[in-house]
Amino acid sequence: MVEELVIAGVSVVSAAVVYTVAAARVVKQYERGVVFRLGRLHGSERGPGFTLIVPGVDRLRKVNMQIVTMPVPAQDGITRDNVTVRVDAVIYFKVIDPS
Repeated sequence: MVEELVIAGVSVVSAAVVYTVAAARVVKQYERGVVFRLGRLHGSERGPGFTLIVPGVDRLRKVNMQIVTMPVPAQDGITRDNVTVRVDAVIYFKVIDPS
């Protein structure tokens, strides 16, 4: 009887450890986490740090909040009065509503 209880206890503890490991996620300082439950947005964004989700039901997508630079090659052009110019560009963009 005692041996069966020990086996049951060990199996419950190991199942709880496996569930916790599957549910644990870490969101880095420069990221935000967005949780989708069955494909739909669930709650608000998750900030940096340790977070738990429901395995098999939730999906955590990490969004990088760092500034991304894009190389733009310089372009040469000729104006109306035949002056050669070289144009360099810098791109700044901000996603306001991705949907």
